[in-house]
Amino acid sequence: MAEIRNPNLQGQGSGGSGGGGGDMRSTMGFMLLLLVVLIGYQYFFKPAPPANPPQPQTQSQAAPQGQPGAEQPGPTQAGASPVQAAAGAQAVTAALETETTVENELYRIVFTNRGAQVKHWILKKYNDTGDQPLDMVQQQAAAQFGLPLSLFTYEPALTTQVNHALYQLTVEGAQPSATGVLLAPTSLTFHYAANGLDVVKTFRFDASYVVSVETQLLRNGAPVRALVQWPAGLGDMEEFLPSSKTRSPIFTSASSTFAWSLDGKQDYQAVAKVSHNATLDQPYSYVAITDLYFASAFLPDAPERTTVVTLHNVIDVPGDLSDPNSQKKPAQVLGVAVGDISGFTRLRLFTGPKAMDVVSSIHATGADGKPTGQSLEPLIQFGWLTVIAKPLYLALRFMNEHGIPNWGWDIIVITVIFNLLMTPTRLMMMKTSLKTMRIQPKVDAVKRKYAHLKVSDPKRSEMNAEIMAIHKAEEINMLGGCLPMFIQMPLFFAYFRVLQNTVELRGAHWYWLTDLSVPDPLHILPILIIVSMLVTQLITPSPGMDKNQRFMMAFMMPILMGSFLWHYASGLALYWGTGNLINLGIQLAINRSSVGREMHAIALKRQAKKGGGPGPGPKTIQGKR
Repeated sequence: MAEIRNPNLQGQGSGGSGGGGGDMRSTMGFMLLLLVVLIGYQYFFKPAPPANPPQPQTQSQAAPQGQPGAEQPGPTQAGASPVQAAAGAQAVTAALETETTVENELYRIVFTNRGAQVKHWILKKYNDTGDQPLDMVQQQAAAQFGLPLSLFTYEPALTTQVNHALYQLTVEGAQPSATGVLLAPTSLTFHYAANGLDVVKTFRFDASYVVSVETQLLRNGAPVRALVQWPAGLGDMEEFLPSSKTRSPIFTSASSTFAWSLDGKQDYQAVAKVSHNATLDQPYSYVAITDLYFASAFLPDAPERTTVVTLHNVIDVPGDLSDPNSQKKPAQVLGVAVGDISGFTRLRLFTGPKAMDVVSSIHATGADGKPTGQSLEPLIQFGWLTVIAKPLYLALRFMNEHGIPNWGWDIIVITVIFNLLMTPTRLMMMKTSLKTMRIQPKVDAVKRKYAHLKVSDPKRSEMNAEIMAIHKAEEINMLGGCLPMFIQMPLFFAYFRVLQNTVELRGAHWYWLTDLSVPDPLHILPILIIVSMLVTQLITPSPGMDKNQRFMMAFMMPILMGSFLWHYASGLALYWGTGNLINLGIQLAINRSSVGREMHAIALKRQAKKGGGPGPGPKTIQGKR
């Protein structure tokens, strides 16, 4: 947002008592204050998950645990298995636990043959707080709730067995390098068979972030509904790290969401509202778990046969990361399991950054059975202001790619451009404010005429009608004074969403700011915001404003905004601080103009008339330089 306009310069209200029309400014100031408080409240006091989270409307009843075969649909021709193992077939198992690493330019994935699951999923282009490549597998959560690409069944004993068995591995395509690493393109097939069970899991890798997955679990030759799961969170789960290694003191898992596309419509649900072990049999094009910057999305090959189970667990961690003995607070651990109701699952799994170029290039399965459906772009959750936020993001990215290859400078340049575009609305507001100040003596006279009436007296409406007539005669449009705020508030919230959800800002540098997605480590920008807002308020003429209201606007608003941005992304603080400096320069220019001098003269005259200050002799005009 280029600015939040100072109500001191807004058109003066027509109703109420007292001089200077403080009602309009008070109302607008209060609205702005309320918006800021709401943002702060939602950010610092996110609601805890309800004891019994509501079930999604698409939920179907999960099979009772411990009842073998309760979720075992009969074999279907559409889901014909690539493996047909008969009961009593020869056992297939490994003697020792081994690890196999597959990598391309984007990731390095470490598999264990125990359970044929993933121990580490490392994104090479993104670093963690220790400046090491980011591991999407949170080890503490995975130790309790399971590893990625493990299997989910409705029988705890069966789930434990298939996720702890030692599988035999077969490699196709590229063979291990000298270091024992498999380079994509390649594929891994894990096979385990014993005591009537036969499990095959195949994973195929290429040069992208997408991995193809096929799984089949047979028991005595009949398929069992076994889903592929990512059970225990991902990305920046910093509440599990020592405070010395965190990027932010805010619990990052609280921003997790369950996202999906159903019948061509995309939506998402905050982590607190996601149920645990809810079965959803719907034609999902994709389902995903996400945090602010990363996602793990399952794209079924046959959406019409998709079955999904939402997983939501909680781990108690120290509320104060710098004090291991502090009161515990819940860290949300979100997961999802996806499969095919036939028992044979084929899907693609995207695990990586929510970068626009990346997610927009990955498509769900279309009606033709090919990846021609809708893209994963909605995983970047700009919210209801997407129509503003997306062009804003594209403008920043264009500037970064074709102008200045530094996101900090890009934010500053775009902010300057928007302020220049807002100049006509500022001029409109100045003219409206000056006209209102000129007619204020007439308005005050009307108010004195009706001052003896009670507020509830019907004749008070006559006072408002006379005041409105004065405004009409002078061609004063009160909305002209509010227009900049109406334009800039949506812009601010759009900027808020862009800077909050843009993975490119994660780790981006600008002078002393080593990461534009975390708070300013030296708090220079929040202090600059407080000082610049305060100075701008003090040098702006405010005739007739109530002292308490002036105190709130001149001191409370800067402190509130500075405090809010003290704990928020420095990229947003850089944007706000840049806008404040521009506003301060514009206000200084206004004060030196004929309009500004007249406004200050009126303010000084009214101050002297009220006896609230010295007469016109001493040079005490607010902020005049």
